[in-house]
Amino acid sequence: MSLSADDVRLMTLRAQGFIGTGGRRGGVPAMLRRLGAVQLDTISVLARSHELVAYARLGPVPRDRIERAYWHPRRPAAFEYWSHAACVLPIEDWPYYAFRRRALRARGLRWHQSHQGTCADVLARLRAEGPLTATQLGGAKNGGAWWDWSDTKIAVEWLLDVGDVICVRREGWRRVYDLPERVLPGDLLARDPSDAECLAYLAAAAARSLGVVTRADLIDYHRLREMTGPADRHADRVDEAAQAAGLTPVAVESAAGRGNRTARSALTMGWADPAALALAGAGAPGRHRVTLLSPFDSLIWDRKRTRRMFGFDHSLEAYVPRAKRVHGYFAMPLLAGGRLAGRVDPVRQGQTLVARQLSLTSAATAAMARALREAAEWVGCSAVAVERVDPPRLAERLRSAIS
Repeated sequence: MSLSADDVRLMTLRAQGFIGTGGRRGGVPAMLRRLGAVQLDTISVLARSHELVAYARLGPVPRDRIERAYWHPRRPAAFEYWSHAACVLPIEDWPYYAFRRRALRARGLRWHQSHQGTCADVLARLRAEGPLTATQLGGAKNGGAWWDWSDTKIAVEWLLDVGDVICVRREGWRRVYDLPERVLPGDLLARDPSDAECLAYLAAAAARSLGVVTRADLIDYHRLREMTGPADRHADRVDEAAQAAGLTPVAVESAAGRGNRTARSALTMGWADPAALALAGAGAPGRHRVTLLSPFDSLIWDRKRTRRMFGFDHSLEAYVPRAKRVHGYFAMPLLAGGRLAGRVDPVRQGQTLVARQLSLTSAATAAMARALREAAEWVGCSAVAVERVDPPRLAERLRSAIS
């Protein structure tokens, strides 16, 4: 079966929850299960990225409700671990990161060398005192730079890496560490899938989250090349994992191949989620969401895939020197009509959402205005101001649409 670039784009938008009403059913918990992973990051502009991901799909859900859904104080529905990056993951996926926990334990360290004595002390305190933050355990830092972790912080993060400790909630922005046996249901705690079973499960989850995947997509979504043992072949076993997951083989057309006599040479082999394929033939896709996306949104995690599907070059410039930035510190792409039609670098100044730098196509002026107004209202701003627009000829039209 061959899928066009537009087929793939629409299937991905539906799978990610941006088309129709189905993506809003079940609220944040269902969204997290659908995506399989929501990336965490310390940057907060309009809101933190994990909040923006929910907002982009569900609309202006109160932020405290989003936080509670991720980190429920009494009924854990998610845990934090390494997937595409540091992510919030559905609690039922805990057993299937066992391959990574085993690989890290075999390696013996991730970034820092931990001390067995400190690890034993941390575990003893958690058993005796219940869930604790790094601060409560003795402090997260040595007093130097932000990356200069204390021995206690190194130990508890290592214990998190190998599964002796789990994080299912936060207080403020601090992880609360606990013991898996205290928070996980017995069936999840007892399950011990093989590496092959873990990879098949994550392959199915990635395909379900994207609708259609190439081999590179399948590897990138949960970063199967990373956090594994040096002798492992996890990334090389994705073909077997896709087959074991029951995915449907497809040929994916690249945007470069459309309308070209040599399109056949532009086809890339991949797999589709069977449920996504069934929905693709169900008629009109439904109403598209108009929204701003976090730079860490799973729809645009992979730059090559984003370029292939949308013809849009996306990158995060927060860590680029100011003078070298092209689109701004936290440029948020605009999703409108199923296309990426512009981007804006926003900031909150009092009760005003300021679009410091904005670029868009002429057809997306009204959509950008709508997205800015909705985002401003969601974060409690009463006004929107626009500083720089590219192309400049659209500036007045945009300001008029906002007002």
